[in-house]
Amino acid sequence: MLCVFITVPLQAQAARFSGQYLMSVCASDKNGKEITPGGHIACQAYIAGILDYHTLLKSLGTAPGIDFCVPEKAGMAQVQNRVQSYVLRHQNQHSSFIAAPGVALALYNAYPCQ
Repeated sequence: MLCVFITVPLQAQAARFSGQYLMSVCASDKNGKEITPGGHIACQAYIAGILDYHTLLKSLGTAPGIDFCVPEKAGMAQVQNRVQSYVLRHQNQHSSFIAAPGVALALYNAYPCQ
């Protein structure tokens, strides 16, 4: 029996969302319909990852650099709208950079801790 293995080189860096890419997958038309098919899923999953990581840091007793308190009742569509609005207003600061800091700052701005 002959086995053939094809190797594919691994990239040196993991895939990352830029602020510009995040805005493209989060974008909606004037009727609220997503522009990129499946984009809202990707957008909300990215934001949820930031929220989950923030929760992990707090549970370990590590103070996050940017603290925010998103209420349980806030749905992901609302959170997405707040993040999208903030990053659009500050796109000159976040469009070519990794999206995570922009998302964290948007959450801090929209949901400050009391």
